[in-house]
Amino acid sequence: MIDKNALKGRQNRLVAELQRLKCGMAVLLRPESIQWLTGAYVGPLFQPVAAIDDQGTVTLVLPSRKAELPVLADNVRTYEEKRLSTMRDASDQRHEAILVLLDSFGSAPSRAGCEFSLAPQSLYGALHGDWIDFDSVMFRLRRKKDADELAMMATANRANEAMYARAREIIEPGLNELDLYSEMHRVAVRTLGEPLTYFGQDFRCNARGGAPRDRAAEAGELWVLDLGVGYRGYYTDSARTIAVSEPTDAQRSAWEQLAAVFPMVEGKVRPGVKCREVFDESAAMLAVAAPWVFNHHLGHGVGLAPHEGPHLNPKWDDTFEVGDYFTAEPGLYHDDLRHGLRLEQNYVVTETGVDLLTDWPLGL
Repeated sequence: MIDKNALKGRQNRLVAELQRLKCGMAVLLRPESIQWLTGAYVGPLFQPVAAIDDQGTVTLVLPSRKAELPVLADNVRTYEEKRLSTMRDASDQRHEAILVLLDSFGSAPSRAGCEFSLAPQSLYGALHGDWIDFDSVMFRLRRKKDADELAMMATANRANEAMYARAREIIEPGLNELDLYSEMHRVAVRTLGEPLTYFGQDFRCNARGGAPRDRAAEAGELWVLDLGVGYRGYYTDSARTIAVSEPTDAQRSAWEQLAAVFPMVEGKVRPGVKCREVFDESAAMLAVAAPWVFNHHLGHGVGLAPHEGPHLNPKWDDTFEVGDYFTAEPGLYHDDLRHGLRLEQNYVVTETGVDLLTDWPLGL
């Protein structure tokens, strides 16, 4: 099912951008942008394309096997993604989908937008007039999460909550990282009742992160679980750290210092606040923990990609806006901590502050 009202609202926001930029049309090539606009999730093997004009007319080109997907589009056309059941490669699919799209309308407007990061030569050859790059426009528009998107991500987060609960039941000395990984995947699939569209991220014990190894956990170590699933194209991302055995005094102290960052985030973040300010305050709070180190971003947006805006990172100059879905993930790392801790909560920015979306146990 799709929420046509929410999709229409997003289409209207994009039309407003087209009119502001005096563009007669935008061509979208990123599958996640096309899902945001039309509701069409086609999976990683296919290459849909779409266009929307400055009056709101949407043309969508889907792989033929996805022609009956529920979508919000005025014109739906198809391209041949397989030949006698042999999958065509991605560039070949996108080339044909673009030809179908170009055939669906006459001459291009004198000024238009396109996600040029994925544009093949077949599109460049058909362009005339003034075309502008729309990648940054789409990234900005996708930051604001509508109710239907928040509902998808809440469903996905049920799998994360179930995975952490199961991990707390089974983590003990001797548990192999690969066995935990397999169990986490099983729990997520059974919770959601369908295959995942993504599964990650960090599953290593006594390490800052990484893919699981054929290695057994030992007493005294900490297991950083930074977990995310994909549900029908939408991502999640949260983290908990679980002690393999009774935590040490140092590990408990590090946990307390990380946990103290979240009340600061919840009290400080509101529309108009600079993300860099929140990062700087968290870094100052954790600097007193030396020689334990906090040396990565504080967080990032999540949605149809695992990392989106806003960036809680001094390398960007973002400002919080209503509708931002973001993570906050302070960490402390050192050999003394075997090897460190990271905790990660999810929030959505409201008119007056934030709402916590991952209210599950944080403890070691």
